[in-house]
Amino acid sequence: MTAIVQAQGLTKRFGKVHAVDDATFSLEEGGIHGLLGRNGAGKTTMMQLLTGQEFATSGDVRIFGQSPVENAPALRRVCFIKESQVYPDGFKGKHVLRSAPWFFDRWDADFAQRLVRAFDAPLDRPMKKMSRGQRSAIGVIVGLASRAELTFLDEPYAGLDAVARQRFYDLLLEDYSAHPRTVVLSTHLIDEAANLLQRVLVIDEGRIVIDADADELRASATTLVGRAADVDEFAAGREVLDRTNLGGIASITVAGLSGEDRRAAASAGLEASPVSLQGLVVSRTGGATESEEKSA
Repeated sequence: MTAIVQAQGLTKRFGKVHAVDDATFSLEEGGIHGLLGRNGAGKTTMMQLLTGQEFATSGDVRIFGQSPVENAPALRRVCFIKESQVYPDGFKGKHVLRSAPWFFDRWDADFAQRLVRAFDAPLDRPMKKMSRGQRSAIGVIVGLASRAELTFLDEPYAGLDAVARQRFYDLLLEDYSAHPRTVVLSTHLIDEAANLLQRVLVIDEGRIVIDADADELRASATTLVGRAADVDEFAAGREVLDRTNLGGIASITVAGLSGEDRRAAASAGLEASPVSLQGLVVSRTGGATESEEKSA
């Protein structure tokens, strides 16, 4: 497979803040890839670097084997939609869709109209007067109907309610299956998008802390629950990613259990269950995602 995105030692500093810190990774052509992490972790800055909207302090970035900076031919093959998308003064929703073919060679107007109906987007309303959810709907429509070879979606659906977000996930997967391309999806709502993702990049304080196949990542850890004494005995000498206690019951997330380890856990009376992608990311980054913070 061909690497469509490559970063080597990529760093972006704003004063003393390392928004992106020595990131090295590559993404193969094709697939829906997740760029995951808490708000403020560096996801948006990373996407801006990958699309030539920010200049790197150091390091190198390539898309389609070329630098994206001031590279119009390469950028015509890219769509980058973010929650804070800025539109020209006076633009209405219909103006956004009419201008899209100027920027995206693969724009599908019929599909765009289907999406307008699916999200009930108000095309005659000025963008500045739309609600956050309505602006998100316009962003989603452009991101999907562009059918760009390399599509970056930086939480453009964040203003949508849960039903509309699920509609977005379903439509993304449906259209990706019919029209394969490379999608990089940034989100802090990890469990919602987990089933879409084929590869996962997790960024924390600007650094890439996880770069793994999504299925392999899900299988890399197990949650064990049982009497605290039994859990402590089993955990001795193992890599424990997370632990919680409730009375005399303990729950631990353990990395890298073999089949023999799982049998030993069962013999010790411990109940094993898979770890959600969000739970695994939280345990590896040492903090809660925004969705967890709101539910706390």
